[in-house]
Amino acid sequence: MLAKSDTKQCSACRQPLSLDAFASNRSAGDGLQAQCRECAAEGYRRRRRAAGHNVRPRVEVPEGYKRCPGCEQIKPHALWSRNRGTRDGLSSHCKACTAVRSRKLHLRKSYGLTEAELEVAVYLQGGACAICGRPAPEHVDHDHATGRVRGVLCFNCNQGLGNFRDNRETLRQAVAYLEGEVCAPDLRVLLPASFRQLS
Repeated sequence: MLAKSDTKQCSACRQPLSLDAFASNRSAGDGLQAQCRECAAEGYRRRRRAAGHNVRPRVEVPEGYKRCPGCEQIKPHALWSRNRGTRDGLSSHCKACTAVRSRKLHLRKSYGLTEAELEVAVYLQGGACAICGRPAPEHVDHDHATGRVRGVLCFNCNQGLGNFRDNRETLRQAVAYLEGEVCAPDLRVLLPASFRQLS
């Protein structure tokens, strides 16, 4: 049984509750809210619904877990990024949802594309990389000078263009080299005998 000084009556549900059931309020005489946390939260949800806002149902979450508003799943703290600016020290969304949100933001800010537009672009390419034909490309290729989106590529092709710095002449030389049209020295002749033996 709690001592009288350890309890307070909630102004909404009229129940005598322990002091830790109330949020702090410095302007109140006892330094606590008049309503308990549960009643205050229910009142807030009721006002939000009355104003036409979507209100998520309250879900009990076990210790060491958190509910993600994106995927609406309850996940362990290990699946969340740290954020010192929040009350619980964790990001508002789980790592998986944060990655999806970050990709959407990147597509919009960098290329002016939505996820749906990217899917259409991949569909129009036959669901494959615009260069090598590998399935399910994910990397948006764009002209670095104009910003115009050229297509959707696999990682290797996108990286390759980046490594060649979109230089058409260097790419032509690379093709000529691969086809044997560029005269390269015979390294077996130029290398010391010790290296030739290894081959």
